[in-house]
Amino acid sequence: MSTAYTESLNRLIEEFGKLPGVGPKTAERLAFYILKAEPAEATALANAIKDVKTKIKRCEICYNWSEQQVCQICSDARRDKSVICVVEQPKDVIALEKTGACKWVYHVLGGHIAPLDGIEPEDLTIDKLVQRVRSGGVTEIVMATNPNLAGDGTTLYITSLIKSTGVKITRLARGLATGSTIEYASGKMLADAIIGRQELE
Repeated sequence: MSTAYTESLNRLIEEFGKLPGVGPKTAERLAFYILKAEPAEATALANAIKDVKTKIKRCEICYNWSEQQVCQICSDARRDKSVICVVEQPKDVIALEKTGACKWVYHVLGGHIAPLDGIEPEDLTIDKLVQRVRSGGVTEIVMATNPNLAGDGTTLYITSLIKSTGVKITRLARGLATGSTIEYASGKMLADAIIGRQELE
């Protein structure tokens, strides 16, 4: 911390520096921007951060981010609730929705199975997904985990749990390159993968 700055400015620079991809110089620039901003502008930013931390929670059905108990997608009567698309993270929902090709609902796992990182099936929302399937009304599960080793392993595990229910299980077509992530795939690539999804054996 610099002794040339006040304690509060040093603290702000330090906090900005904790953000991903923000180095010391950028943290300093951001802090000075806030310092020079109109009080209303700085307060609006502070309130937006506070609201994100106090108002947003998990949808009680699909576990996507929501400000209500049930998210907008799950409460949308136009959605086909018989088809559940399973993704790893809320960011994947956003990426898929941007394609305009999705009429289904989602289930957010909260990650993928990774025993070496200490992430076991019970750390994810897999049991909640199985409950949704067993409660009836579901005709298809679309596995949209990332096309890499961890994503494929998670898909195989989930498939083993729900195969006996008779529900059709598909996965996004391999228009998605192996080893890539849903979040960074182009809209066209995702749309092709959605349309060309394949049934899992």
